[in-house]
Parts: sequence; structure tokens; C-alpha cells
Amino acid sequence: MSIRGQDVGGDPIACDAFGYGLGRPTGILVLLYRADGPMGFGAVRHDLLHQLYWSPDGMLSAVYGGRSCFTAPGEAFWAERGVSHEVRAADRQTVYRLCLREVPDPLAGFRRGHVAVGARATRLVQEIATPGYDERLALEARGRILSDLAPITPDVAAQCADGKGFARAVARAMSHDPADPTRLDEWAEQLHISAKTLQRDFVREFGMSFSRHRTTLRLRAARALLVVEPVSVVAHRVGYSSVSAFVVAFAKEYGSPPGQYSRARLASPV
Repeated sequence: MSIRGQDVGGDPIACDAFGYGLGRPTGILVLLYRADGPMGFGAVRHDLLHQLYWSPDGMLSAVYGGRSCFTAPGEAFWAERGVSHEVRAADRQTVYRLCLREVPDPLAGFRRGHVAVGARATRLVQEIATPGYDERLALEARGRILSDLAPITPDVAAQCADGKGFARAVARAMSHDPADPTRLDEWAEQLHISAKTLQRDFVREFGMSFSRHRTTLRLRAARALLVVEPVSVVAHRVGYSSVSAFVVAFAKEYGSPPGQYSRARLASPV
């Protein structure tokens, strides 16, 4: 089933819906959104279904319980049925929204927040969100997708209990709060390694230094906020001490100032 519409500002938005076993507790509805402009998913939601939001090509901004956060690569945002929340995405971004009647076993007792999505799950989500996919195979894939989810602990050191993934753990923590001012040496101290070791791990994992990765992260997060927040608010929300520094960094990265980007209209999915 494919749904296409427009928001009140005229920005085109497409939603393709793929339902399997609907009406049964074990069913799943996958909504695939694409828009030319940024997207917002409800300022206040009290959904009848549990919701999992995931994007393969950008960060998502989530607002809930008076606080906001961002998803890192390989993460989704989870909200149980009845939990008020808002999710935003930047322009020309793809968003998958999984709607469920049952809470996945790995997320039992986890009302809302960041969820790790394994490589198998990301592949299967994209596979079942294609026209003509066999329902029996899709429901089998549903079980594997849900078993591949896991709540993310905020403890950076605990994520590296095996002595690996230092840069990935720090990058994930910075994604959740781009304004976090923690320095490279302070992260390294939390992980009980040297700053040089952590810096080398960033270059090995991401092909860039800690400082460059943080700048890239902050600017990507800004894109998800600019359509609903003024430039001055966004600048401080993503960690810049001055608006002018943010404007220069944004224009250097994307070729236009943030004020121009913020004038884009926000598309609201159906």
C-alpha cells in the first residue's frame, strides 16, 4: 500500500505502507517515509501502537518528557504505546517507522529511548519494506528484527567492557547530546585509556579526528532542528558558544547559511 500527500506548505511527502499479519498481536506495520524537505512526526503522540523510528541515512531528533536527544548511526528511537514524543528528520532523509502491538522481549520494561539496531535487523527492515514481499517470510523476518534490538546503556565504559569500540562508544554518547563539552582526554580518562589511543581509534573507525567527528556530528544534528527552532537556539543546543561560529561552520559544511536552511517548510507525515 502506498500513500502520497502534501503538507500545508506544499512540500511533497511520500509514505509507503507495508503491513503483515495486521490484526494479530504478532503482526507488523512498516511505514517508509521520504520527503524533499525535513519531516516531523507529531508534536504530541499518544499512539495505540508501539513505535520504533529508524533512519539509514541520517540522525533523528527525538523529544520526550521535557528533554531532547539524537540517534547515532546504528540506533533507533523507541516509544511504547501511550508515550508522548516527537521525532524529526532532516531534508531528503529516509525514515522507517515500525508499528507493533507487542513489546519486543529485549525491550520489555524500556518505555522510551535509544535502541541499538543490529546489522541483520537493518537489512531485514529494508527488505520487508518492498512491494510484493511474501507475508510468511516477512513475519519470520519480524521475529529476527525484534530479537536484534537492545536498549543502550548510557555508561560509556560499560559499552567497552571487552576492551574494544572506544571511539564508537564515545561517538554514540556525543550523538545523544551534541552539546556535551567533554574533551578527548576526559573521555579517555573515563575509558581508562590514553588520549592518543582514543584519537587513533577515531581515525581508524571514522577516518577523521575526534574534533572533526564532533563538528560533523553537531552540524548534522543542527539540520534536524533548524526547521522548528531559531538559529540562535540551535547553535547553543548543538554545542556552539557563539551564533557566529555556528553560522560559519554550517556554511562551510553545507554551502549555505543555517538561516537559509531553516526557512525550509516542515513536512508532516500522514
